Amino acid sequence: MDNFQIETAQNVSIQQNVAGIGERIAAYLIDWVILLAYIFIAAIILGATGAAGGEDWVVVMILFLPFTLYHLLWETFWDGKTPGKKIMKIKVAKLDGSKPVFSNYLVRWLLRMIDIALVSGGVAVVMILVRGKGQRLGDMAAGTTVISEKQRVRFHQTTFVEIPEDYIAHYPQVTVFSDAEMQKIKTIYLDARRHGNHNVIVKLSEKVASVMEIDPQEKPLKFIARVVEDYNFYTQNA
Repeated sequence: MDNFQIETAQNVSIQQNVAGIGERIAAYLIDWVILLAYIFIAAIILGATGAAGGEDWVVVMILFLPFTLYHLLWETFWDGKTPGKKIMKIKVAKLDGSKPVFSNYLVRWLLRMIDIALVSGGVAVVMILVRGKGQRLGDMAAGTTVISEKQRVRFHQTTFVEIPEDYIAHYPQVTVFSDAEMQKIKTIYLDARRHGNHNVIVKLSEKVASVMEIDPQEKPLKFIARVVEDYNFYTQNA
């Protein structure tokens, strides 16, 4: 699985996992099964009710309009996912890590004819394999890619830190944070410390202190480290 870096607003680099070609093909096939099932069921209903013998445009609207707009509508209204992508835990995202807007989804959809419909998806597969960021032509034009939501969790990305048995906690207010929030705090803190981004740690300290509604006396670096340790103390002894 490839990956690429995005820069957060705090100038912290975060590795983003690109969806593998196998995951994307599997999602594509799942969506095709859903579409074919829809057309089959809709055709049976139209035939049973006699609606198939009505106006041609009605049949086209019922059978082929949802088929044509399937990916555009699902991705636009379901956070960059189709049912196939949801099952495979992948989704469309912008290269800067932000959520795509309708124009991004529209561009991807318009270029599906070249990427996927022509040469049975061969163009898309070649471009995804060649491009280091997992982009087909539609992604390149839209500034998007398809990422995996299956996070490869490393030890430093968890909330856990070792604390001594006689550890004395200072901030019971740390329990206002969830595991996910504390993991994010720890990740930003470690990355900022590793890259020497003191300003990021200062801003992080101010934000954490504000949420906890306290006025810490320690310096920002020590305060954040203490917050992570205290969180472990209270959660491990809960």
